[in-house]
Amino acid sequence: MKNTIFTGAATAIITPTNEQGVDFEKFGRLIDWQIEEGIDAIVVAGTTGEASTLTDEEHKAVIKYCVDRVAKRVPVIAGTGSNDTAYACQLTKYACEVGVDAVLLVTPYYNKATQKGLIASFTAIADVSTKPCILYNVPSRTGCNILPETAAVLAKHPNIAAIKEASGDLSQVAKIAKLCGDELDIYSGNDDQIVPIMSLGGKGVISVLSNVAPRDTSLMCHKFLEGDASGALKLQLDYLDLANTLFCEVNPIPVKAAMAALGFCENYLRLPLTPMEKANEEKLLAAMKNCGIKF
Repeated sequence: MKNTIFTGAATAIITPTNEQGVDFEKFGRLIDWQIEEGIDAIVVAGTTGEASTLTDEEHKAVIKYCVDRVAKRVPVIAGTGSNDTAYACQLTKYACEVGVDAVLLVTPYYNKATQKGLIASFTAIADVSTKPCILYNVPSRTGCNILPETAAVLAKHPNIAAIKEASGDLSQVAKIAKLCGDELDIYSGNDDQIVPIMSLGGKGVISVLSNVAPRDTSLMCHKFLEGDASGALKLQLDYLDLANTLFCEVNPIPVKAAMAALGFCENYLRLPLTPMEKANEEKLLAAMKNCGIKF
C-alpha cells in the first residue's frame, strides 16, 4: 500500500490573471480563503489554472508561489504534465525541488499516445520525480484514454500513487479499482460523480466546484468517508445543478466568471478562451444563489 496524498477535496485552483499577467495578490488571498474554508489540498497550474496559456516562467512562478503561500498547511499538487515528455520531466523536477507534495500528470494531448506510449511516458516522468505522481485521465479533452489495464501496470511504479479519473465512465473506474486495489488511489475528476466514485473506493475529488464551495465540497467527501452516505448524497444532489453549470462552457470559463463574482479575480482569460456568454453567466450566478453562495 502506498501513502495517500490526501483524502477529501482538492481544489483545482484558478490562476487569477489580468492584462499585466498573473495577479499574485489575488492568488494569495484565494489560497488563504480556500484553506480557511477547510479545503483538503490544492492543485495548482492544472487545466482550471489555465496552465496551457501560462508562459514557462509563469508556470514555475505560480507553482512556487502556491507552495510558499500554503506553507505546508495542506498538500500542494502541481500540474506538470505535457504532451512533450521531456518537458514534463523538466517541470516535474522543478516542482519537486520547490517543495510540492505531489504532481499531476495529464495524458498527452493532440499527439496522444498508444497504451504502450502512455506507460513509457508516465514511467519516464515518475522516474525523475521525487514526489508521488497522480495520473490524470480526461479523454474528452486530450483524446487519449488510460485503460484500466494500463493503470494497473503503472500502479506498480513506486512513485505513481493515484489517478484522477475524469473519463465519466463509472464502469472503467470500477475496473481500475478492481485491478489496482491499494496500489492506486482514485480521485473523482468530475464534480457530478464525487459520491459515485467514492462508492467504488475513491478517496475524494480534484474539484472545480470547490473553487466556489470549498467547505461543502470537502464536507461531502468527509461525510462519505465517515459513513454518512445519505448526507454525502444530499450534498451531491444539492450542488448538482451548480456543478453542471460550471461546465456549460469550456472549463475554466464558467469558474473564472464565478470567482470574479466572488471578488477573487478579474473575469479575464487568455485566448483562445473568452469570457462567458451573458445568458450562461446569468444561469451560473442563479445556480450559485440557489446553493446559498453570497456575492
